[in-house]
Amino acid sequence: MSTAILEAEEAPFEQLREESEEIRTRLNRFRSSLSRFFVDKEHLIDVMVVAAVAQEPLLLVGPPGTAKSDLVLKFKDALGINQDDYFEYMLTRFTEPSEIIGPIDINELRDGRYIRREQGKLPTAKLAFLDEIFKSNSAILNILLTIINEKKFYQDGIPQPVALRVLFAATNEIPEHGELGALKDRFVLKAESLPVQNDYFSELIDAGLKAEVYRNLNQKPWVEDHASFDDVIKANRYLMFLFGGQDSVGGESDRSKFFPDDVFREFQRLIKTLIREDKIFVSDRKLVKLYKLFRVRSWLLTGGTVTRDDLRLLMYLGESPEEMALLREKIPTLLGDA
Repeated sequence: MSTAILEAEEAPFEQLREESEEIRTRLNRFRSSLSRFFVDKEHLIDVMVVAAVAQEPLLLVGPPGTAKSDLVLKFKDALGINQDDYFEYMLTRFTEPSEIIGPIDINELRDGRYIRREQGKLPTAKLAFLDEIFKSNSAILNILLTIINEKKFYQDGIPQPVALRVLFAATNEIPEHGELGALKDRFVLKAESLPVQNDYFSELIDAGLKAEVYRNLNQKPWVEDHASFDDVIKANRYLMFLFGGQDSVGGESDRSKFFPDDVFREFQRLIKTLIREDKIFVSDRKLVKLYKLFRVRSWLLTGGTVTRDDLRLLMYLGESPEEMALLREKIPTLLGDA
C-alpha cells in the first residue's frame, strides 16, 4: 500500500477541511476529463465517482460490448492505482474461493493452520472489479457478502480486515434467483451501461477506432494526474467527519445542516411513491445508504447542501430491466424535469 494512501486514511479533520475544496476540484476535473474518452457515459462516470467517494459498491448493468469493463479499467488507471492495490476477476459458477481470496498455504496447513495466501487477491486490494458477479456460486457469494458487509474475511476461523475501499461489479443481466437477493441488496446503486450506436453512430466509430489505436500502441492518454486514489480516500474521510458532526456547532446534526427540510420531504415522498405505486423494494439499510450517497453527490457537484437534483440518484434503484427502465423515466418526471 502506498504511503500516500496510508497518510490519507489517517489525515486529521483540520487538514482535510483545509484541503477539501482542492480535493473536490481535482475529483471534478478527473470525472470531466475521463468522460472525454467515452461516448455518452458521463452519467456513469459521475455515479462511479460518487460511489467511490462514498465507498459504496456499484453495479454496472448492460449487454456485452457497452464499455462496462473499459469504464472501470480507465477509472483505475486515471486514479493512478498501483497493480498491488487492484484486483479484477470474471466470476463463473466454477470459480473457487482460492481464485478470489487466495490459495491455502500448504506449509501452514502441515502445522494444522488453515491460512490463505491472500497477497494479490481480493482481501489485499483497495479497488476491485468483479465481472459477471451473479454467476458466482454459493461459496463465493458468502465470501463476498462478508467482505462487502463487514470488510473482513476469515483466516483459520479468525476474522481479518480487508483493504477494500471501492468495489465495482458488472453483469450482463440481473437474475431473479432468490438466493442472490442479499447480494443484490448490497448494491444500492445499479447503473445501466446501454448501447449508444442509435444516437451516436459516427461518434462511436471515431472513439472506438481511437481506443483500438491506444490499445495497440500501449498508450493511456486518460492518465492525466487530475486526481489520485488518496483524493478519494481523503474525500470519504472528510465527509465521514462531517456526518459525525465534527464541523457542527451546538450538536447540530448533518441532516439539519446539509439536507434542507423541503428536499428531505421530497425524498420521503419519492420513496413512498415508488414503494406504493411500483413495488420498488427499499430496505431500511438502503435508505441510510441513499442519504450518504446524496450527500456525497451534493458535496462533489456543488460543495454544499443536498438539492432536488441530487435525488435523481433514485434512478439507479432498479433491480430488474423493467424497474430500471421505469425509474429512468419516472424519477425525472416526479422531480418535475419532464
